[in-house]
This record gives sequence, structure tokens and C-alpha cells, in this order.
Amino acid sequence: PSPNCYYNPNNDQLCARCGKDQEKRQRDNHRSFIRARASHSHGTRANKGMACDHGLHKLSQGGEAAKSSGIPKQNYTVLHLDLASLDSVKQFAENVRRLEKPNDVLVCNVVVYLPTNKEPTYTADRFELSVGTNHLGHFLLARLLLDDMKQSDYPSKCLIIVDSITGNTNTLARNVPPKANLGDLRGLVGGLNRVNTSSMINRGEFDGAKVYKDSKVCNMLTMQEFHRRYHEETGVTFSSLYPGCIAETGLLREHVPLFRLLFPPFQKYITKGYVSEEEAGKRLAQVVSEPYLTKSGVYWS
Repeated sequence: PSPNCYYNPNNDQLCARCGKDQEKRQRDNHRSFIRARASHSHGTRANKGMACDHGLHKLSQGGEAAKSSGIPKQNYTVLHLDLASLDSVKQFAENVRRLEKPNDVLVCNVVVYLPTNKEPTYTADRFELSVGTNHLGHFLLARLLLDDMKQSDYPSKCLIIVDSITGNTNTLARNVPPKANLGDLRGLVGGLNRVNTSSMINRGEFDGAKVYKDSKVCNMLTMQEFHRRYHEETGVTFSSLYPGCIAETGLLREHVPLFRLLFPPFQKYITKGYVSEEEAGKRLAQVVSEPYLTKSGVYWS
């Protein structure tokens, strides 16, 4: 079966989700190039590339999105990447090496969020989809490219995961149920496949919103552990970033319509946490390129 499809263990058929909302997903790819354009304007040396997840059904769409965002053609390379397939991640890393360009900066910014799901869906490798994509896919990608980044002579080489506020214990969002809780990690150890154990990291009942939050806590912990193990050896800065609440992107496409309607004004006028896509891109570019933000092992928010 295709690694670009999701699995449903209840009927072992390919999930229809992978073929729908193509126009919405194409618009989301344009938004990712808005953030890439902000990085370009900050003048980082790194070649601008785009890792294509399920959203780009044709690589040509990536070039079209980059062009419409004003990024010069010589400053980016579009490569296919499906973070829900470990084979695809390995192939992507190999394709990056074949470019024979310095690997200065890696920004991990793909996320699966299926808050209304009552039953889990799975990656090509049969891991629960949200954790398999948001955590395991990014983890493998970062580990595979780390040795290449170590060889870079760029003074501000860094590896950043764009994170969430939902795992931050001193925030209101952290206390909105369901709360992130990794427990003793036995679900993760068991494979998250509901064969040997639960599809949840803490072995609890499946919850589409909670599994997303758990995966983002894993992102934060991954950067802290990479810092502990690899910072001194590689010189790479490891950090995670919450750029603010970008409340009007395709991230919420699977949420209930009323939530999608009310969430943006709630963030704008009540919590004051709302940021535009342009502003979020600028904040990400700052963490990538500003010398005073090169502290490793931290979570920026």
C-alpha cells in the first residue's frame, strides 16, 4: 500500500482522508511559504527548501507556492517528504545529501491535528498518526540530518521544532482538557498500534485532541534531549518555538465548524494570543537568524 495513505484498523482499508480537501491543503502550503519568505528576508545562508507532506500532491505545486510568495527560484528546492512514512523520511534525507549544499538550519513545522477523531488512524508504519507524524517522523528526520549539520561551518546552525503552548504548565491552554500526559511512556514503547498496547502514549483511551497535545510535548522534550546529548559535540543549537496562536490556518480544518468560527476572535480579543501568519514567520526567522537567540536547549514562547 502507498505510504501516503492512512490506515484504519477497524476495517483495514485505506482512509479516505488522504484524498480530500486538496485545495485547502494547497492553500496551507502557500502559508508555509509565507513563513519561509520571512526567513528569506532575514538573509540566512541556508538554501530554502520545503518538505512536502500530504498537502502537495504534485511537486510543481511547491514551486508555484514559492513563486507566489516572492521567493527567488535559486533560493529554494522542493523535495517530497511524507512524515507519516519512515521510508519517505529516509529517502528525503538522502535526497537532501544529493543536493550537495550545506545543511545549516532545519526547521520542523509539519503537524497533524485531528481533534474530533474518535478512533485512531495510523501511519504507513502502523504508528498512531499524530504521534507518528508530529513526533516520530520529525525525530527520525532530525537524527538523520544531524551529522550533516555537524559539518556545517555556519556560526548559527540550528535545529528548531515549531511547537505548541498546550504542554506549557504555566499557561491557560495547558489546563484546558484533555490535558497532555505521557504517563510512563509504555504506549510508546509498545508501538502505539493497539496490537501490543494502546495507541496512546500513556496507554489511555484514544482522544484525538489529547494525542496531538502529547505529540507536541514530545517535540519539546526531544529538543531538550538533543541539546543534552549533541549540543557540545555538534555545535548545533536545539530549541522549540511557540510563535503565537495562528488561529486562521488549515491546522483547524478538522475541528467542528463552530470552533473554527469562534476561535480566531477569542484569541484576538480575549486571550490576546492571536498572531498573523506573517508575524509568526518573522518570529521563526528571528530564532533562526538572530545571534541573541542562539541559546540551546530552550523553549521560546
